[in-house]
Amino acid sequence: MTAIWERSENRTETTTTEWLACDRCGALIYGKRFTRSLHTCPECGWHARLDARARVEQLLDPGTARDVPVGPAIVDPLGFHDRGSYVDKLAAARDRTGQSDAVVVSAGEIGGVPVVLAVTDFRFLGGSLGVGAGEAITVAAETALRRRIPLLLVTASGGARMQEGLLSLMQMAKTASALAALDRAGLLTVTVVTDPTYGGVAASFATLTDVIVSEPGARMGFAGARVIEQTISQKLPDGFQTAEFLLDHGLVDGVWSRGELRANLGRLLALTGPADPLPAIPADPIVRDPGQVRTRPAWEQVGLARHIDRPTTLEQIGFWLDGFVELHGDRLDADDPAIVGGTGLLDGQPVMVIGHQKGHSTAELVKHRFGMPLPSGYRKAQRLMALAAKLGLPVITLIDTPGGYPGIEAEEHGQSIAIARCISAMAELPVPTVAVITGEGGSGGALALATADAVLMCANATYSVISPEGCAAILWQSAASADRAAEALGIDVASALRLGVADGMVPEPAGGAHTDPAAACEFVRRSVITALAGLRARDDAERLAARRLRLRRYGLSNGEE
Repeated sequence: MTAIWERSENRTETTTTEWLACDRCGALIYGKRFTRSLHTCPECGWHARLDARARVEQLLDPGTARDVPVGPAIVDPLGFHDRGSYVDKLAAARDRTGQSDAVVVSAGEIGGVPVVLAVTDFRFLGGSLGVGAGEAITVAAETALRRRIPLLLVTASGGARMQEGLLSLMQMAKTASALAALDRAGLLTVTVVTDPTYGGVAASFATLTDVIVSEPGARMGFAGARVIEQTISQKLPDGFQTAEFLLDHGLVDGVWSRGELRANLGRLLALTGPADPLPAIPADPIVRDPGQVRTRPAWEQVGLARHIDRPTTLEQIGFWLDGFVELHGDRLDADDPAIVGGTGLLDGQPVMVIGHQKGHSTAELVKHRFGMPLPSGYRKAQRLMALAAKLGLPVITLIDTPGGYPGIEAEEHGQSIAIARCISAMAELPVPTVAVITGEGGSGGALALATADAVLMCANATYSVISPEGCAAILWQSAASADRAAEALGIDVASALRLGVADGMVPEPAGGAHTDPAAACEFVRRSVITALAGLRARDDAERLAARRLRLRRYGLSNGEE
């Protein structure tokens, strides 16, 4: 965003004049409106670059910011000259920005939660990663580790600082090691990607955090588009390396506008603060005796489990979770909409919720692939489980799927491997886990999210090794015998309770969950709280041992080993 008489793509200062022109759409914007919009264009949403101090002021609670001192680093290790002296360029950058190097480190609070904030300033030699910047990121990580508080990084960089040679390259390893220490300590790390973030920064600390979000339109990659096109003469797709491209390809957790950034970060960081006192346990709604479960004809049960108006996972989350922050992507190549997940507060307690997502309309069902995940969906679930384990968050899974997606794309990307690893990862999670089968529990695609300490089934849910249609086609040579197959397979709640596969039934409104979605969601919420309360009474080792024993006993006579 520049003054209309001083247009420059490289301008990053946040001072404004009376009228400005948007660098993207050219709209004329009143300077004070531009400031109120946090230096974004109210016409097209383009985000102007901010200097480091403006970022600190925008993100941290007023009056809480305190500079974190960063010690001196070696200057000009190579005695570098190109079209001038590197020492002179360094001095000019320091004079222009008032900073010793490209990264400013502050400690403060966001939403009352203490945090260490490190911001890369593009004005300082393109935000390049040299020894000074690397030292600042490392000091920020060490400060967060010492104070046992989250680390927030805001990145903007053209890459490594070539004038410092191999020492610049080594900052990638130095900062990566510093982030790894925070992983071992179980401390939350978050990156906010701003435009642009390239090279050594993107290939080190920027993408090693637990949660990566981006401002709209921000570009991130290892090699820039111009370098790629000139090197291999490859035509790149529209929007290549933009935030929206990265989200579609599972590489970032979200694209957050500057206006919502601070609030969303506050919700995320709230998970690391002191939890509310444990709430009073509601009256236990769970039915554990199979003899008390009302039975229906199996095919009728299938119809109710598949009813298009049953509450979806996102509707369940919206009903009983506060401050939900949805997290996206498998960090490899995709964000599968058939599985959704994120963090929030359940009666004041931080949790991670992951579940299959369907929909109510044809368009929604197609978008979410009828709740049938690709390998990227199971990898996303596994990533969120790992994050929950790191932060000590209980994991709640909501299962409603016919099974994993049976198609060429799924097989090409290793469907069997993804499901197997998801099952294995959930079986070994050190945190409490509760699985609720809310609709269809189809085959290994369901089990991938249901290998839990406590497995509950809604009254009209089904759980089966194969769909009734699939079983009928194989054994009766006709899908028309699906009703007979459903009866033979024992897919109902009472059967799962008798076999010890399920621990309890979650009641539903008379006629099914679709007749009163709010009441159905409330039954699930109360049941999950009850189950979690019992699991939290055990220490991690005892709970994990009980889960392993549970799995070991499946199918043994009298449950003996």
